[in-house]
Amino acid sequence: MSKDRQTVGTDGLPLPILPPERDARVWARLVRIMFYIPGFMGLLLIKTGEPASFGITVELLMLSSAAAIVGGLFIGTESTGAGADTSSRIGVWSGCLVLELLAVVPFLSAIPALFHELATSNLLHSHAPGAVDVALGASELLPMIAILPFLLYQVSGFGTLHFVVSKAANWILNAVILLLIILSYVFYRQGDYGLEKKFAGALVVIMALTVLYGVLKLKQMQANYDARCPQKAPK
Repeated sequence: MSKDRQTVGTDGLPLPILPPERDARVWARLVRIMFYIPGFMGLLLIKTGEPASFGITVELLMLSSAAAIVGGLFIGTESTGAGADTSSRIGVWSGCLVLELLAVVPFLSAIPALFHELATSNLLHSHAPGAVDVALGASELLPMIAILPFLLYQVSGFGTLHFVVSKAANWILNAVILLLIILSYVFYRQGDYGLEKKFAGALVVIMALTVLYGVLKLKQMQANYDARCPQKAPK
């Protein structure tokens, strides 16, 4: 059974609403998953795709893999024991924010283009005996459906971002994520790789700035909570 946090500080004012405690072991496993899978898919794309039409897909996959390592560093600093300070108390939350915005978002952005490259790869299809080109049509968009449950995760209060920005800002940021992913994919399909890189680059910059703001905001909230949280009575 979870313990309720104090909601009112020693000064009689409301305390900051911090994210719930999260199991660092679960997120550490996710770090391994997010490190290996994007890296493997990037290598698969390089081996079977046509480099002239990669766009920014490989870069997004490599960013996802590298960000998972950074997220793992944050998670590894989590401590609530003796000597724990403000930074160590927000280690898991900060790592979650890095994984959610700089690992998962670039990965989801890269998946539609990755699927299209593999589905239309000359190496995989044209050289096979008796191969027949089949137009996938709208079914090519199926991998993009994974973006919808992620957005639901974000706006329904599961994501760490929910605790560091207002509800309106959270909805706006996630709408921007969806819009930029769609725009970058549209220009990728049109062969306008310059505009694709601009929209994908804008997505990454926005996510990086949001992570920077979020980690600093979490640290500020934790310091505020520690300074004003009623002290437990000695046993």
